[in-house]
Amino acid sequence: MNKIFTEHAPAAIGPYSHAIQSGNLIFCSGQTPLNPKTMLIEGSTVSEQTTLVLTNLETVLKAAGCDRSHVIKTSVFLKNFADFEKMNKAYEAFFGAHKPARTTVEVSRLPKDALVEIECVAERS
Repeated sequence: MNKIFTEHAPAAIGPYSHAIQSGNLIFCSGQTPLNPKTMLIEGSTVSEQTTLVLTNLETVLKAAGCDRSHVIKTSVFLKNFADFEKMNKAYEAFFGAHKPARTTVEVSRLPKDALVEIECVAERS
């Protein structure tokens, strides 16, 4: 088991790793729309925040030797399920034809009052 860390993703705001590699699987911790340099939430809409969240996730994946095409499962946490369609459009734009398995749930609150958080599992080939 290996810990994955990159200075190019937002620093962990708790006692966890950016990701853990176990065998060929990469388990990425949830990312929020934090700017890695300022550690402040960026984007006022769920679309903007989703794009930044996925960019942060891909930064972690790259540190693990992967990219978005290696993602096999995501879990999406939305503050308001009414934002599902807007999140979904940004998500689809990011992944394109690649369609990982996914779970999406509404939650009452996210760290730093983000509108969306996404975690993923990827497989290195």
